[in-house]
Amino acid sequence: MRRGVTDAAHAYSEWQQAVAGVLAKSRRVDASELGPEPQKLLETTTYDGVTISPLYTGRDERPEPPLPGVFPFVRGADANRDVNSGWLVNAQFGQGAVDASAVNRTILDSLENGVSALQLSVGGENLPTASLAVALEGVLLDLAPLTLDAGADAETASEQILALLDTRAAAGDGVADRAQVRVGLGVAPLTSAFSGAADVELAQAVALAETAAGREESIRAITVDGTAFHNAGASDAEELGAAVAAGVEYLRALTNAGLSISVALGQLEFRLAATDDQFQTIAKFRAGRQVWARVAQVCGASEFGGAVQHAVTSAAMMAQRDPWVNMLRTTLAAFGAGVGGADSVTVLPFDVALPAGAAGVSKSFSARIARNTQLLLLEESHLGRVLDPGAGSWYVEDLTEEIAAKAWEFFQQIEAVGGYSAALGSGVIGDRIAATKAARDSDIAHRRTTVTGVNEFPNLAEAPLPTEAIESGATVARYAAAFEALRDRSDAFLAANGARPQVFLAPLGPVAEHNGRSTFAANLLASGGIEALNPGPLDAGNGSIAAAVKESGARIAVLCGTDKRYAEQGAAAVAALREAGIEQVLLAGPEKIFAGVEGAERPDGFLTARIDAVAALTALLDAIDGDNE
Repeated sequence: MRRGVTDAAHAYSEWQQAVAGVLAKSRRVDASELGPEPQKLLETTTYDGVTISPLYTGRDERPEPPLPGVFPFVRGADANRDVNSGWLVNAQFGQGAVDASAVNRTILDSLENGVSALQLSVGGENLPTASLAVALEGVLLDLAPLTLDAGADAETASEQILALLDTRAAAGDGVADRAQVRVGLGVAPLTSAFSGAADVELAQAVALAETAAGREESIRAITVDGTAFHNAGASDAEELGAAVAAGVEYLRALTNAGLSISVALGQLEFRLAATDDQFQTIAKFRAGRQVWARVAQVCGASEFGGAVQHAVTSAAMMAQRDPWVNMLRTTLAAFGAGVGGADSVTVLPFDVALPAGAAGVSKSFSARIARNTQLLLLEESHLGRVLDPGAGSWYVEDLTEEIAAKAWEFFQQIEAVGGYSAALGSGVIGDRIAATKAARDSDIAHRRTTVTGVNEFPNLAEAPLPTEAIESGATVARYAAAFEALRDRSDAFLAANGARPQVFLAPLGPVAEHNGRSTFAANLLASGGIEALNPGPLDAGNGSIAAAVKESGARIAVLCGTDKRYAEQGAAAVAALREAGIEQVLLAGPEKIFAGVEGAERPDGFLTARIDAVAALTALLDAIDGDNE
C-alpha cells in the first residue's frame, strides 16, 4: 500500500514537471520560476468565486453522495424515475395565441411527436383563460403533466383548470388514481417581484396552494422561478441562493396559513436556467437539490426535501446574430440539465431572441428543432438511461459541493437582512446580481469570454435584421447585446450608405508574416460590423501604401505585421498612411513596440486581445459616422 502511494506521488511529481516544462516554454521563462505547483497557473475562477482546476485526481475525491431518492437528493429526488423515458420533454404553447382549436392541434401533434410535458401560456395577450378546455381537449393529464403560465390571470386560469378536472372526473375519464394527474398552477409572485413580470399577490398564491393541497390530483401551486435572477445576470450560485430564499419565504407564508411543512414543501417546484457550460449546469442542478434538502432538514421534514426541478435553456445566452449557433448552445444546456437530474426540460427555440420569421424559418420549424434536440439526447444518445451519470466524477462532485456552499452562503446573507422580500427591497439581491452582470459584460467586451458568431467568428455577410428586431424580453440581459448593438449600427449605416463601415488594413511583409494579425484585426472589426479592406502585402518604402489607400477611400487604417517588421518599417508605414490621407492609424499589436516613438510616426491606438473591444469599436463607428455626416 505504501509503495502504491509512493508511486502515485512520484507520478504526480513527474506530471507537475511536465506541466512546468510546457508552461515555461510557452511563457518564455525558466521552469524554476513557475513555483512548486505550476498547474495552478491554469486554474480559472467562476463568477461565484469557485476555482476550477485544470485536472482533478483522487486527491480531490469527496465522500460518495447517497443514492437517488435519498436525502440530500444530490443524485436525484426520485429513485424510481423511468429510465426508458428519462426526463420530461417540455414545450411551451399558447403564447400570443387566440385560436384555442389551433393550439389544441399543435399540442396533440407535439405529444404524438415526442413532447411529454406542457407549459400553457394563458391570459393577457396569450390564449384566453376561458379557452383552456378547448385547448386541452384530448390531452391526458395523467400522462402529460401541465404547467400554467398565466401571470396576473393565474387565479382565473386556476379556477378554469380545476373546473375542467372536476368535469372530467365526473364524466369518468378513466383515471383510476387521480394523483397521477399532475398540474402546476405556476404562480410566482415573489420572483415576479424581482423581474417585474405581472403576477398574483402572495396572499392569492397561498390561497391557491391551500386549494391545491386539498385536491386528489397532484397539483403544485407555486413555481420558484430562478430564471428571473439568471436572466438579470446572476451567477449559478446566486440564482440558487436567491431562489432558495424565495422558496423559504413561500414556506413561511404557507405554514403561517396552517399548512404542515410537508404539505407546504409539496406545493413548490423550482424553475432554473441551463446554460451551454455543461459541467456548471450539471453541478448547479445537483447543488440546487442539496441546498433545498438542507432547508427541509432544518424544517424537520428531510424526507420531503426532494426539489422538483424544471430546467429552461438560458434566454440570456441566446444571440440574435448567427442564431444557428443557438442550436449548439441549447443542445449543451439540455445535456447538462438532463444529466444533472432535472425532472423536465424546456429547450427554447433557436430564434427566440428574434422577431417571428426573422431567421427565415417557420415557427413550427423552430419548435420542431427545439423538441428534437431533446429527443436526440434521450432516444439516440440514451442519456436518460442512467440516473446521475456524473456521480463519482472528481470534478463534478467537487463543483457540486462548491456551488452548493456558495449558494448557501448567499442564502444566509439574504436571511441575515430579514429574508427574501427585505433583501429585495434593500438591494442586497439586485446589487449582487448587477455586480456579476457587470463582470460578465466586461469579460465579453474584452473577449475573455467567447460568444461564438458575435464577438468571435462573426459573419459580416449576414443579412441585416429587420428594424423591428427585439430582444427576448426587457428583463433578459442577453450576453451578446453590446456587440449586437454595434451590428445594428452597422446595419443602419449600410441602409443609409449602401456599404458597411470600412477600415483599411495595411499588411506589412508577406502573407506568412502578417496573416496572424490581419486575421485578428479583421475578426475584431467584423464583431462591430466593420468591414476590413485588405489590399494584400504592402511595403512602406515603395509607394504601395499610398496607392492602396487612395483606391479604398478609407480614413481609418490598421497596420498589421510582425514585431520585427514593425521595428523595421512601422514608423515609416505610419507616416506613409498619414501622408496618404488616413486620419487615424491603429496598430494590431502591443504599444511597447512603439516605445519612444513620438509624433506623426506613432500610431493613434493599439489593438490587442486584451482591449475593451466594445469601447474600441464604438469609437471607430463614431469616427466613421462623423466622416459621413
